[in-house]
Amino acid sequence: MRVISTTRLTNELEKGLIEAHPSVTFQFESSITEVTNIEEADILMTYGEDLSVSFLESAERLKWIMVLSAGVDEMPLDWIRAHDIVVTNAKGIHKHPMSEYAMAMLLGHYREMFTFYEQQKAKLWNQKVKTREINHRKMTIIGAGAIGEELARLAQAFYIETTAVTKSGGTRPFFNNCVTMKEVDSALKQADFVISILPSTKETRPFYCADHFKLMKNSAVFLNMGRGDVVDPDVLMDALDQGEISHAILDVSPEEPLPEDHPLWSHGKVTLTPHISGKSAHYLPRAIEIFKENLISYLEDQSLPVNKINLSRGY
Repeated sequence: MRVISTTRLTNELEKGLIEAHPSVTFQFESSITEVTNIEEADILMTYGEDLSVSFLESAERLKWIMVLSAGVDEMPLDWIRAHDIVVTNAKGIHKHPMSEYAMAMLLGHYREMFTFYEQQKAKLWNQKVKTREINHRKMTIIGAGAIGEELARLAQAFYIETTAVTKSGGTRPFFNNCVTMKEVDSALKQADFVISILPSTKETRPFYCADHFKLMKNSAVFLNMGRGDVVDPDVLMDALDQGEISHAILDVSPEEPLPEDHPLWSHGKVTLTPHISGKSAHYLPRAIEIFKENLISYLEDQSLPVNKINLSRGY
C-alpha cells in the first residue's frame, strides 16, 4: 500500500509515520507537480486545493483522500464521488486557534485596542476613548460544529449567552440555546455578536442576504471566519453604511488574496485579517493524529471512522 503526500510534513512527523507503519510505503513530495506516479497511490494526502480532475484521472488505485484542512470546497467532489473515493478531513483541529481568534477580535474591538495601538504610534495620551465590556452579551454562532462549541465554552467565562444555529438543531455542549436554520431570524435579532463559521456549499453561496442584516441589532458585530463567499461584500458594506450593524470582522473574503483595490480594505467599519484564524504551530501534528487514527482502522478493516466527508453535502 502506498501513501502519497502532495506536501512535506516535518521530519519528525514523516519519520513517525514510516516507523509506525512498516507495511505502508510513504512518499512525501513538496508539491503536487512533483508527483509523477499518482497511478501507484492507494491513499493521497493533500490540502485539497491542488487537486484537479486531470491529475486524478490517472489515480486508478486511489481509494482514500486525506485532506489536511477542514475545507473541501475547492476539490472536484462530483468526480471523486463518481469514482467511489472516500474523503476525510482535519475537521476539529481548528477549534482552539479559531475560538481564540474570535474572542481576541471581539475583545480588541470592544476594548478599542486597535484605536489605542494607533494612539501609541502617534504618541497620543487620550483617556477619553470609550470602551465596552463583552460580559453578559449574547452571541449567535451559525455553523456551530467543533469550533463553535469551543467558542461557546470560552464565552461562558464572560457570562455570554450563546445560541447555536445548525442544520439539525438539538442540543450542543456549552450552548445555552440551539435552533435550526429555519429559526435563524430569531437568533439574529437578539445577538450582540453574530459569528459565522459556515462552510462553502451550494446552500451557503451566499447564505446571508440583506434582510438578515436588517434583522440584527444596530450595535451588532458580524464576524466571519468560515468562508468568504457566504456573504456578498456589497450586501455587507451596504448594511454597514446604513447602520444596520455596527462593525464587521472578516478573516475570509470572496477573493483571496483580497485585491488591493477592493473597498473592504478601506471601509471604516471593517476589520480584516488574511485568513489566519486557524493558523497554529500545532496544526500539522493535530491533523496527522486524525490521519493516524483513520489509517490504523483502514489497515485493519478498510473503515475510516473519523471525519468522513459527505460528498453530496460537501462537508
